[in-house]
Amino acid sequence: MRDGSPLSRSIIDRVVQAALDEDAPWGDVTAAAFLPETTVARAELVARETGIFSGGEVFASAFRLTDPSVSVELLLADGSAFEPGSVIARVDGSARAVLTAERVALNFTQRMSGIATLTARYVAEVAHTATRIVDTRKTTPGLRAFERHAVLSGGGFNHRFSLSDAVMAKDNHLAVLTAGAADYDAALTEALRAGIAHLPHTVHVEVEVDRIEQIEPVLAAGAHTVMLDNFSVAELRAGVELIAGRAQVEASGGVSLETVRAIAETGVDVISVGALTHSAPSLDLGLDVTLS
Repeated sequence: MRDGSPLSRSIIDRVVQAALDEDAPWGDVTAAAFLPETTVARAELVARETGIFSGGEVFASAFRLTDPSVSVELLLADGSAFEPGSVIARVDGSARAVLTAERVALNFTQRMSGIATLTARYVAEVAHTATRIVDTRKTTPGLRAFERHAVLSGGGFNHRFSLSDAVMAKDNHLAVLTAGAADYDAALTEALRAGIAHLPHTVHVEVEVDRIEQIEPVLAAGAHTVMLDNFSVAELRAGVELIAGRAQVEASGGVSLETVRAIAETGVDVISVGALTHSAPSLDLGLDVTLS
């Protein structure tokens, strides 16, 4: 897994604590009723299927926040591949704490490992090219940092983290900017230039186009990246040739595991895939508990 993860200890603990509070707002009544306070347990995080691991520190946080005396040993690093039966982590401590934190720990790790695994499949499809697979803002509200970290675990890259990070003028922005214009091309270039003039020089500007005729006006305005949205493979190839290195080229829309290889082979620099985060299935991981 590459560096640059959006995760930090403070983000992990804030989100995990909210999940624990949701799951046991007044404590775990089952554990309190049936498990002696002194009972100690060992649990192993075991893979039930093949995949790529992500969320180790998140997994550990669920137990640490429930009971700081619980120890968690991570046997695989984020980004590691595993097979069915692989032991990914071991947990030792109060049986009450282990069982109270179990579901939250699994929910996060299964979700993150599912995203990492799907991302790795996309990355493998384009490995023979220089194209990057990147995520989008189509993330679960409140879990963006977790899901974006999982994309990195799978070998992908992150797009802008939020609306505050970079400029992305999309189709609806362009519709507003050019409404009623007699000369669409001139109006588009002028409006984009005017906006760019107010930005710090460090801000990256990306503009989405949905037809090839928009490319030249967008380049004339000084865009750093041109997103070719829902272009066919032939149109993508033509767009790459037209842009000819004057800006980065991103392809978006209509991307699947069946189409991503052909899209990458057109020569685009980046392929953004919303499915990495909005459609990844959770992986089957289990927590097998025994008494120490």
